[in-house]
Formats: sequence, C-alpha cells, structure tokens
Amino acid sequence: MKTWIRKHRIEHPVRFTLKSLLLFALLYLIVGATAPFFSYPEVTESTVSDFDLSEFRQGTPGCDRAGIIETNEGAWEERMRLLSRAEERIVLATFDMRPGESTKDILAVLLNRADAGVQVKILVDGLSGLLRMEGKEMFYALSSHPNVEIRLYNKPNLLTPWKLQGRMHDKYVIVDEEAYLLGGRNTFDYFIGTYTDKNVSLDREVLVYNTQPGNLSSSLYELEAYFKGVWNQKECRPFHEDERLAETEKVREQRAMLEERFRSLLGSHPHLFDESWDYGAHTYETGAVRLLSNPTAIYSKEPVLFYQMTRLMEEARERVVIQSPYVVCNDYMYGRLRELKEKVPDTRLILNAVENGDNFVASSDYLRHKEEIWDTGITLYEYDGGISNHGKSILIDDDLSLIGSYNLDLRSSYLDTELMLVIESKELNRELEGYMMAMEADSRKVLDGKNYEIPAHLTPAKAPLWKRAAWKIFGFVIQPFRGLI
Repeated sequence: MKTWIRKHRIEHPVRFTLKSLLLFALLYLIVGATAPFFSYPEVTESTVSDFDLSEFRQGTPGCDRAGIIETNEGAWEERMRLLSRAEERIVLATFDMRPGESTKDILAVLLNRADAGVQVKILVDGLSGLLRMEGKEMFYALSSHPNVEIRLYNKPNLLTPWKLQGRMHDKYVIVDEEAYLLGGRNTFDYFIGTYTDKNVSLDREVLVYNTQPGNLSSSLYELEAYFKGVWNQKECRPFHEDERLAETEKVREQRAMLEERFRSLLGSHPHLFDESWDYGAHTYETGAVRLLSNPTAIYSKEPVLFYQMTRLMEEARERVVIQSPYVVCNDYMYGRLRELKEKVPDTRLILNAVENGDNFVASSDYLRHKEEIWDTGITLYEYDGGISNHGKSILIDDDLSLIGSYNLDLRSSYLDTELMLVIESKELNRELEGYMMAMEADSRKVLDGKNYEIPAHLTPAKAPLWKRAAWKIFGFVIQPFRGLI
C-alpha cells in the first residue's frame, strides 16, 4: 500500500505537468496562428488615391504581345520551349513544387541551362518547400549547382506561429528579357503535362512576349522588379547552401538522371527545342499590359488587389465575367460585389460546383454562405464539367482581360501574395471569352439559394450523403477561422 501511495504521489504530478505542457503548446500554436487574423485590414486612402485607371488602356500597340496557355499539355510544352531558350537568366516562382514526371522534365531543362552558364533563381513558398522538397535529392541536385539558387518564402517555424499564415501564392516564369509566363498553375503533375489522369486540375496562364528587349515599358521589367522585391525580403531564405551535397552519391545519381532526362526530351520532342520558334506569330498584339499585386509582407494584408480589380470592373461599359475556383467573402467583399452589380448589370461569376471542385474547406464555406453570395445580385454559375477548374480570370468588356493567381476568397484578399495581369487586347479577350463561355455552357445557373437552371445536355454530378453531411458539419466548425480559407 505504501509503495502504491509513494508511486502515485510521484508520478501523478509528472503526468499532470506533461499534459499541461502539451496543452499549452497546442494552444500556443492555435492562438498564435489564428488570433492575429481575426480582424481584416481596411483599404487605405492612399490605395484609393494612388490607383490610376488611365494606365490600363492606352489605345495604341505596345511592345508586349500575349497569348493564352489553356491546357495542361500546352503548359508543359511551353515550359520546355521557353526555358530551353534561356541564354542569361531564368526566374521561376511557384506556390507549390512537388516531385513528379513534369517536375523532372522542368528540372532537367533548368540543369541543362545552368550547365550552359545561365543563372537560375527559383522561389518557392516555404510550406511547399518544407513538405515537398526537403529530403528529395532531385532538388538538391539542382540547388547545389553553382549557377542555381533556390530560396523559400517564409519557411514555417512552430516557435513563431504568428508567421505561419504568410504564404506566397505567385506563379510565374521569366526567361531573359524575352518572355514570361504568369497564371495560376502550380509546378507538378496535376497542373502540368499529361502524366496522370488522377486529381487533374485545369488552369490558365498568359504568355507575354517582349518584342523590344531593353524597352522598359515592357511589363516583363515590372514583373522582374516585383520578383526582386520578394526575393530580397528577409523571410526568403536559401533552400540549401551546402555545396557538399553535390558530392553525395544519391545527389550525383539524381543529377545523372536529370542529364539523361534532358537528352531523352531532346530526342523525343525536338520541335520544342527549335530556336526558330516565332513567338510573334503565336501571340496577339496588346496595348497596355499592367501587373497588379498584393502587399508582399508575411502578415495580414490590406486587400489592395481585390480593391483594384473591383475598381477596374466598375468601369465596364457592358459586361464583367469573373472566373474563380471558389468564393469565400466577408461583409466588405460582399458590399463591393453589390456595388459592382449595381454599376454593371451584366456581371457574372463562374465557380466550381462543390461536386466538381477540389477544395473541401472552401466548398464547405460556400454552401453555408451561398445565399449571401447570390444576394449580391451577381449572376452565379456553378461549373459542373467533370474536372476541377483552377483558373482565375476576369473579362471586362471586349478589350480587358485579367489572368493570374488570385482566388475570390479571404486568403487571397488578406493573407497571400497574389498577382493578376491586366491585358488590353481585343483578340486575347475574344479567345478568353471562348474558354469562359464554354465553361458557362457546362454550368448550372443559380436561381436562388437552392434552385438551379440546368442546361439540357448537363447531368449534374451528385455527392454521396456522407460528403454532404461532412460539408455541412465542417462549414459550421470552420466559421471562426474562415479568414484563413
């Protein structure tokens, strides 16, 4: 008996202390990662006064030409073609880079160009770098090359949870002073190439070709200046600086694999490495091409990009068509959308039907707030085409097109870095309209919170009962944290 008492007098306080420490650590992480973001910064007077609408239409041809990259296969081909043309420098920025077949192809071309003396800079969001790239010798084979530098934006640190929400959501590629790609595609097989038929997500990019290298009016230099600003932030730290990695056996094997991969690509797709490819013949004439962006600090952000886009849309004479994978708004955003609808009666919004989308959290919130979105008056369509569409685009009248990384949600508005390119071009607008109207044709029109107008050819997808129940339950649970969606 005495032994039992002695044992429990000693061990019980220890167990209590360990449980308390674990509970404190959990609360520290949860509160630290969420509390700073419960309120939303407001748009400042300087943001309003500094935004010049006259910059987006110049009425005369500029030095940039542009074309849309609509398919995943086209995205793969264009990366092979564009990267292989590099002679001086390559910039690749992406939210999410993962191992996969298309990633091997991209890294193979990058390694080849680095061997040829091209300076390669790669910027990846820190969460993706931590989860997808750490411990993968294929990435070390590239990062250990003397002509390659990889940095991670805000790599997560659990000791400072208030920094965890700052994510870099940008996606673009710049090659020399010749051209760049910008859009919503992440860098792995779901978005690039045709290596998989599982979890495929459609997306969209714009290719911008600079016809006058050295002419600083090209938007390429605007994007390059934006990249340098982010690259040089203190939160952007090297992925790996240890040159000894290059000498390890596994890294040498991966380097040899990438070298062989490039030779195979060169043999199987010689047309993609043909230097005579004429970008001028495969792009449209443009007027003004301007870059819109969010602030790039890692903390909660003023919704600059959302404000600028809605301000641009309000000037439409005839129509606005918005495509976003999903929609998550607060009262300020609902109000701006109502104002937009009042000024531009023909305003439409196309998003994935929840059965068609790939974001469970956003779908849960959408179902809970669907009537509030419908109450803005904007004509609402739910795309039910069978494959999740990740594209983010806006049509304004018949001459302005916006393409980029911004989702119409709270995270893209208040937390993440985001980019949207505004292009003045009737030809490009007409092509984008074709893609978006095809989506609308495969969409069910929302008549109210529960009823739809369904095209005759469309059989709406149905979710199992358990999933609908999960959406409803999760939609309720996440409400205190919906600002992080």
